[in-house]
Amino acid sequence: MPIAHFLDVPERSEKPRERGLTHVIDRGLSVAEVDGLMEVAGGIVDVVKLGWGTALVSANLRPKLERYVAHGVPVVLGGTLTELAIRQGRLDGMMAWLHELGLRHVEISDGTIAIEPEVKHGLIRRLAREFTVFSEVGSKDAEFIMAPYVWVEQIEGDLEAGAWKVIAEARESGTAGIYRADGEVRTGLIEEIAHSVDTDRLIFDAPLRQQQVWQLERFGTECNLGNIAPEDVLSLETLRLGLRSDTVERFALGGED
Repeated sequence: MPIAHFLDVPERSEKPRERGLTHVIDRGLSVAEVDGLMEVAGGIVDVVKLGWGTALVSANLRPKLERYVAHGVPVVLGGTLTELAIRQGRLDGMMAWLHELGLRHVEISDGTIAIEPEVKHGLIRRLAREFTVFSEVGSKDAEFIMAPYVWVEQIEGDLEAGAWKVIAEARESGTAGIYRADGEVRTGLIEEIAHSVDTDRLIFDAPLRQQQVWQLERFGTECNLGNIAPEDVLSLETLRLGLRSDTVERFALGGED
């Protein structure tokens, strides 16, 4: 990464990373927009999620996947698509399609359609034999409140079943799951999760800048953050490195441990 040698900024791990991931949501980018994203930020995009079921209706799916592959960026389809395949008994068909597309990552969630934990864990074990699995914990319903101990139990269960990373849900709007309906961080919940689970195994959804700032200040430059809009990738990286006023005192001025 072309960081000026005269600046004292935090070190960043190199791709492919195990920590410090920037997980980007593609809501329907054109091939030209993918090329633009890769031109300016390909080195700091670690994984791209094709949001919801957009992969099924995107006319440019295959050429777009080719662009991401050419830049070494893995792609995962939205968890809602997996939930629908499970509900309709079409998981085998979806797995075959993923292989056909050359995708090696898959997301399994239950934020839209309820799946019993033991069923979800069995599915993770099955998928993990062929794919790198992201699981997601938390509801997309902003009114639904889940006790912290339940979050911890579900996260630990998904990791034990074989998930590589567990995504802490917030929706693409940042108004559910680990955040309140107005986007405020549920600090007590996150602290209880972090007390029990290695945060390197978690991806915290953080689509809003104030959420990104809070997570980075709490967990450091190498915090895994998800549901990042393509237009916010460079902004997030400047926050990670203390190159923006929100985090300059925490990172760029020698404040990080």
